[in-house]
Amino acid sequence: MRDAQDAGSGRIVSVVGGGVAGLSAACALAEAGLGVQLVERRPYLGGRASSYRHPGVGEVIDNCQHVLFGCCTNLMGFYQRIGVADRIRWSSEMTMIEPGGRRSPLGPSRLPAPLHSLPRFLTAKAFTLRDKLALARAFRSLMRPIPADSTETLGPWLARHRQTKGALNRFWRPVIASALNADLDSIGLAYAAKVIRELFLNSAEAGSMGLSTRPLGELYAGAAEYLRRRGSSVLCNAGVESADWDEGAAQWVLPAAGGVLRSDFLVLAVPFEAMAKLLPCLPPAPGANRLAAQLARHEHWPICSVHLWFDREITTLDHAVLLDREIQWLYNKDRLQPWRGGRGGYVELVVSASRTFAALSQEEAIAQACRELAEFFPAVGSARLEKAVRIKEMRATFGVPPGIDALRPASVSPWPNCFLAGDWTATGWPSTMESAARSGHLAAEAICQRIGEPRTILDPDAKPQGLMRLVRPEEPILASAAI
Repeated sequence: MRDAQDAGSGRIVSVVGGGVAGLSAACALAEAGLGVQLVERRPYLGGRASSYRHPGVGEVIDNCQHVLFGCCTNLMGFYQRIGVADRIRWSSEMTMIEPGGRRSPLGPSRLPAPLHSLPRFLTAKAFTLRDKLALARAFRSLMRPIPADSTETLGPWLARHRQTKGALNRFWRPVIASALNADLDSIGLAYAAKVIRELFLNSAEAGSMGLSTRPLGELYAGAAEYLRRRGSSVLCNAGVESADWDEGAAQWVLPAAGGVLRSDFLVLAVPFEAMAKLLPCLPPAPGANRLAAQLARHEHWPICSVHLWFDREITTLDHAVLLDREIQWLYNKDRLQPWRGGRGGYVELVVSASRTFAALSQEEAIAQACRELAEFFPAVGSARLEKAVRIKEMRATFGVPPGIDALRPASVSPWPNCFLAGDWTATGWPSTMESAARSGHLAAEAICQRIGEPRTILDPDAKPQGLMRLVRPEEPILASAAI
């Protein structure tokens, strides 16, 4: 293989969309020696995983708490490429808290996978013996491959496997439904099985949790610097509403703020609803109608976060799972991001897959969050709330019902020299930053293949460890060439 600075020399790629998908594609292509024009309609990078200064509270906040895990190999590969991997704080511990304050700390032991979490799970007070037996029964079943043509959703499967009320309310809803951001009855069994295997069975390392110690926007500033150092450009506040293919010049022509961009290749790395709006403004092409039909079948699910600033520290925990209430996760931002220099009173609460909570007014949502938080941490009762804001990301993720993979297109598009990226494309992963990073790497690989400079950009999956190495791999629905 030729040196990266020589590969693809003279070829220009326009990447539309500055979220994780577009950034990962752009940086991988710049590393391969292509010239990149990254175009983002917002004034900042990161898409749905970004940060900004909120005018109402005067604080820099993430639009929602984003978490990665040890199994997110491509997201970490992207962070390593742009030099910000050291800004991720890793933890293998998770604390579940019941109203009233009783805690159940969970985490790995020295036992081999998939038994590594068993000792602390068996002593967890949050679950009764019946709950533990039910969860063990479900986990054992999910170690086996899920048929590629499965049409079963997680809810009926859990009922069939005799899951208790405690197992449903204290594990499947706050952990798995939260991870996939959808109701149990709306989640395809194959994706639920993938989450269980990746986070809880394959290895302790794969299930370790990573959190950024800096605002997400600072991570992506590293991507902008990476591109500029390699002669590429980043254009913010530059929305793209159409694209034309110049057949004679074999180039894409993009009207954008400040002028017209021309490039040999085009990567459309936008959310699926933005792609649907862009379709009528692209040249006619065989397969475009099929893509439109696929996009029309996707469904959004919301995520809400409540940011609270108290006048004192209310907990020494970095993060926790909050049980039996609307709020599900707590992140202690002053501890996770010590650069803030706060007094330990800034916490973020996350509510996934709740259209009811999203429908509340700002005042109602904050009041409910504070009321519930006080049930877990008594210090809230004596603390003064200095400022608060609820953030709604109504289009946070796409749903993963049975059959969703048939609606997820590959990176190669119906148009010449045009490629698709986004967490909604065929990555084999649910709607996550990892899926977005994988999609960007797949699009970059496809372009390198097209110019005759093939290279492996997609980072390999985290390998199962311990006894999980003996378990038969998953079937093609989740182990296709798109992964």
